[in-house]
Amino acid sequence: MGIRNRFAKWTLSWPPLIYLIIFFLFPTLIMVVAAFRNPGDYGGLAPMYYWEEGKLVWDLTLDNFARIIDEPLYLELFVKSAGYAGLTTLICLIMAYPLAWLIARSGKKYRDLMLLLVILPFWSNFLIRIYAWMIILGPQSAFTKMVNLLVTALGFEPVRLLFSPFAVIVGMVYVHLPFMVLPLYANLEKHDMALLDAAQDLGANAWQRFWRVTWPLSLPGVFAGAALVFIPALGMFAIPDILGGTDSIMIGNLIKQQILDTRDWPFGSVLSIVLTAGVLLIAVLGALVARKGKQRG
Repeated sequence: MGIRNRFAKWTLSWPPLIYLIIFFLFPTLIMVVAAFRNPGDYGGLAPMYYWEEGKLVWDLTLDNFARIIDEPLYLELFVKSAGYAGLTTLICLIMAYPLAWLIARSGKKYRDLMLLLVILPFWSNFLIRIYAWMIILGPQSAFTKMVNLLVTALGFEPVRLLFSPFAVIVGMVYVHLPFMVLPLYANLEKHDMALLDAAQDLGANAWQRFWRVTWPLSLPGVFAGAALVFIPALGMFAIPDILGGTDSIMIGNLIKQQILDTRDWPFGSVLSIVLTAGVLLIAVLGALVARKGKQRG
């Protein structure tokens, strides 16, 4: 029986492990090695070693890492991308929390319908949905004309919605909102309503019941949703490319530019490593904050 259970365990665990090794670990190792190499004369990577006077010479460098430190522009771009991702996460949380609460407290018939509506955008192509926002935010769209009509009535100059930071935030919130709703719903749906009734019997008003009971219990869902939104938003490049202008470039756009356009693979790998390290650091800090919150609770 022990051998059979062990075989079943390895049969279930090996396929995903092999998948992660092939499609995540190997590419990461290739990226790390590329970060220490020089760019080729025509792009790509220069040879990692060569022979000189019968000796093997390794052509490795730290200049790619020094380039990030020497140029403050890259650090500013990382901070700017983190700001975009943080603002997107905050807006998604503010919009998703009441929606998740409404779904969790609805009857089963309406709950299933609302969940279907939340995941419905995933049934269409990502780029098609983003291009749809180009039409909505375009200068000739009814929405833009209505906004500018209101703005000019207040005495301000007309605004440009498309190819602006506003359009980037709108697009990222639209794309990532379901990733905040679903973890919050999964958490809120499990809350015991008797706790709220007990708090009401003890004299707590609606705000006190939410802040003292509902909010602490929903923090695991908040942290999960924040991670699912912040991490992909930090490296986003498609939405700034389509909806943003030159002032809305993010670190993901710079990495894409270095890899595909400039073909400076070593520096693009360095930027990817720094971005990955930053994401891991944020994830670790979030886990520590969540653990301290549980210990206090």
